[in-house]
Amino acid sequence: MDFLSRLQGRCPAGVPRWGWVAVQLGLFFLASSALLGGVLLVAGLVVATWRKGFAAYWSDRLNRVLLLAAGLLLATATQAVSGDLAWWGLFNWLPFFWGFWGWQSYVDTPDARRRCSGWLVAGTVPVLVTGLGQMVLGWQGPWSMAGDLVIWHMDAGGNPSGRLSGLFDYATITAAWLALTWPLLLACLLQPPWGWRQRGPMLALTGLHGLCLWLTASRNAWASAVLALPLVLGMGAWAWLLPLLLLALLPVALAVLPGVPAGLQELARAAVPDTLWQRLTDQGFDRPVPTTRLSQWSAASQLVLERPWLGWGAAAFGALYFLRSGVLHGHPHNLPLDLGLSFGVPVALLLLAVPVWVVVTAIHHGMTIASLTDRGWLAAFLLLASIHATDLPYYDARIAMAGWFLLAGLRAYGLAAPRPRRTGIMGGGARTR
Repeated sequence: MDFLSRLQGRCPAGVPRWGWVAVQLGLFFLASSALLGGVLLVAGLVVATWRKGFAAYWSDRLNRVLLLAAGLLLATATQAVSGDLAWWGLFNWLPFFWGFWGWQSYVDTPDARRRCSGWLVAGTVPVLVTGLGQMVLGWQGPWSMAGDLVIWHMDAGGNPSGRLSGLFDYATITAAWLALTWPLLLACLLQPPWGWRQRGPMLALTGLHGLCLWLTASRNAWASAVLALPLVLGMGAWAWLLPLLLLALLPVALAVLPGVPAGLQELARAAVPDTLWQRLTDQGFDRPVPTTRLSQWSAASQLVLERPWLGWGAAAFGALYFLRSGVLHGHPHNLPLDLGLSFGVPVALLLLAVPVWVVVTAIHHGMTIASLTDRGWLAAFLLLASIHATDLPYYDARIAMAGWFLLAGLRAYGLAAPRPRRTGIMGGGARTR
């Protein structure tokens, strides 16, 4: 009962306590089980919707943009070349338009965002433990728990071999999860008024998290680990932090960039771990041209130009790319290109405009100079979004739910902050406090 009472604490005004409990537990279980975490998050969503009523959905003009996108998504499915996959692919988007609106109620205060950040960080512990277990102790799955409601698929030595994947299916998905939780963890670590006795376990957790980021061998994850520092610490720390980061990254740049004199490059490579510079330069990888990102982006761009209005349909890229190159890839490793070729340019622009608008609004209202928690929240979303320039972890349900939940927090921050007298076309639903 004491645990339940703690869960009900810091409940935002206007949302039922049981919904608040469900959302917190959903965030904690999300990494371990998309089913269990998703059911709990949807339960909280249903409760919030019942309390607010669907009429409130229409009053926010940004939701009308998403409804327009939803109509166009349905239209694209009728003209798709990917058959039933085009309709199933809509479930990667349409439910989250509802979730984006409903989850805002649970993260519209700094205390609520801090609590939710903590649950996402706590839910990452099983990812770290299983990842280190598979890499060091050779653990392998599947592990089944709670009557098969939770199943962890693990490969000894990681997937791909030598790269930590933990309880996720693939190392790049794990890297995306660790990248989005890394700034949240940093914010938790630095948040006052913790003393050293409380901060000790957080330091240990931060060290394990950083080690697992390294072991994913993901260039996106490595970049995220570096970029999170200035974003979380804020502009007040840039005067000393940025020169230190540039000094630390200089040997890496000399080791990997073309055109550096051979003698200087060899010296730099002697100072930089082999794993790092080899991975950044793709040394040891003899890849056929169709498997490279550039080849996939080129083909995806051509596909967008061939059907710019309604696209080819969700999940069409894999078959189309196979016909053109003889290589099977399920997606083009870039979210804007994937949206354009799947659903057409108008839908892509609408779906990309929404997060851009939300982020710009949050920054305009001071999120970059707000509390550590809010800076960590903003950094988490920005880092996750940046990964989608060269990869597509979005199609893992856990990453998608976490991403939309973070976006809901940014929107809630923008709505709760004092706003200018003149609002833009998507400024409906604003309130001040």
